[in-house]
Amino acid sequence: MNHELQQQLLKIARNEIRISYSAEEAIALCSSKIGGNPAVPVDFIWPMYTDEDGTSRPLSFMAQINLKETAKYDKEGLLPKKGILSFFYDLYAMPWGFDPKDKGAARIYYFSDETELISMDAPEQPEEETEIPALAVAFEEHISLPYPENLYDADFDWDEYEECCEDLGYESDEMGDVTKLLGFPDVIQSPMETECEAVTRGYRQGCPEDDARIPDAEKADIKAKASQWILLFQMGTIPTDEGEIMFGDCGHLYFWIKKIDLQHCCFDRVWCILQCG
Repeated sequence: MNHELQQQLLKIARNEIRISYSAEEAIALCSSKIGGNPAVPVDFIWPMYTDEDGTSRPLSFMAQINLKETAKYDKEGLLPKKGILSFFYDLYAMPWGFDPKDKGAARIYYFSDETELISMDAPEQPEEETEIPALAVAFEEHISLPYPENLYDADFDWDEYEECCEDLGYESDEMGDVTKLLGFPDVIQSPMETECEAVTRGYRQGCPEDDARIPDAEKADIKAKASQWILLFQMGTIPTDEGEIMFGDCGHLYFWIKKIDLQHCCFDRVWCILQCG
């Protein structure tokens, strides 16, 4: 056992709120849930996304989180104490999030007063697979540990890292199973903070040629500002009666937000990334 690595992990460990699903016949309008119909204001305009071909389609409603239900699990006090967060995404095209053109393919709405909300049916979708059945959720407080690249100057190997994580009660999910709020992401391909900062400045990511287009001076600033991004919501495979809805091949959706925006309940500048095996 690498005790030095274990202590380093504990020093930077975060709290995450694990989310499990279950099928129930009736879910209250403003309860946390996956899929189904969202609770929204009467004048809510359903978000649409127009792709490069000029095709416009409604985003899929992915989940809603009643923040009164999560407050006791949010040990770091990062989330608002009340209100509802609603997550939407283009489940038809499943954009990866490495292109600035993907802006608008994922949206988060914050409704501070749940007493003014109604249930709303989704507009007609291009495919049945873009509609998610309603699933009740349960929350659990859980330790969250970082991807190895976050461990600067650490002397360890992968086996030691995985052993330490397991002993501390955390096993990284590379199969797209874990859905959660906050904490560190379960990285499948590579860390995403720098990608979020670069792509939201208008720089496409994904290959060395993309990186080469960024001026050197701005690269340094992007790297410095990347740490401002934190994981808000990670969504894994969704079970359905017909099988499951999977993001790519056993992948995750990751909704990222700058910490300052979360503090001010500004959810219109989030960025969503899809990673899979």
